[in-house]
Amino acid sequence: MSADDVSRETSGAAEAAKQAAETAENTSVIDTVMASSPLGAQLADESRRRKALEAADLERPEHARVLTVSNQKGGVGKTTSTVNIAAALADQGFNVLVVDIDPQGNASTGLGVPHSAETDSIYDVLIDDLSFADVVADCPDLDRLQVIPATIHLAGAEIELVSLVAREQRLQRALDQYHQYREENGQERLDFVFIDCPPSLGLLTVNALVAAKEVLIPIQCEYYALEGLSQLLNNINMIQKHLNPPLQVSTILLTMYDGRTNLASQVAEEVREHFPEAVLNAMIPRNVRISEAPSYQQSVITYDRGSTGALAYLEAAAEIVQRG
Repeated sequence: MSADDVSRETSGAAEAAKQAAETAENTSVIDTVMASSPLGAQLADESRRRKALEAADLERPEHARVLTVSNQKGGVGKTTSTVNIAAALADQGFNVLVVDIDPQGNASTGLGVPHSAETDSIYDVLIDDLSFADVVADCPDLDRLQVIPATIHLAGAEIELVSLVAREQRLQRALDQYHQYREENGQERLDFVFIDCPPSLGLLTVNALVAAKEVLIPIQCEYYALEGLSQLLNNINMIQKHLNPPLQVSTILLTMYDGRTNLASQVAEEVREHFPEAVLNAMIPRNVRISEAPSYQQSVITYDRGSTGALAYLEAAAEIVQRG
């Protein structure tokens, strides 16, 4: 190799090194500028959170965990949280069942499952003793997610249940039979069961609380957040005392959080002060994608997995697994 060749090679290497250094310097400057802006800080924070999620070790629970999602106050994100946490867990490879026991049937809609008046549903299970296996439907978007749909007939179930034998245990019995059915038919056992309740404390909600071992309470980060919560807790205590001693409030999820307002921060702080062990670190923000997803009969996880709302629900689901 001639001296000129050596000189050209050395010069080329030096130029490449110089360009690499300039690129690194420019990247560092861009990162610094981005981090100094609100949007840049949010993107950096979300990137860090996604990496933490990818590194999380999520193990299957030793037995099926049954969680009733309840809050008699409407509009707190109860059904939205049921749908999206269930979808997030199924997305992570867990076997999940959603039992829609709300006559509005919004959880069924959000997971793309038919629930017209002619559909066999949870009403037929509670009133006519059909089995879960007869009415269960697969979520079209997620392989490991199943749904027991609700139809409008459920609106009259409160009255019809009054005269039935063991009226408070009918859902529990049907769920126990379904666990047994899956085992006998060689199906994988369920990892999580979520029961979406109506915004009331009637017999449907009582059935849901008797069938579960855990209660998940979504609480909206607004002024009336804690109003009425004491009545729900009183009812849970009564269920514990008379019908289901193992029942416990295991999870409280803060929803519709807007970090730009002092009120949201104050409510979150107050809830954490009252329930330090139960409140998840993950909080669900106000997010357009979360609101849009149901109109496409999807969870936000399948509608836009890269959104801020999907990230929050994936974090909440992971935290529920880790706390189990």
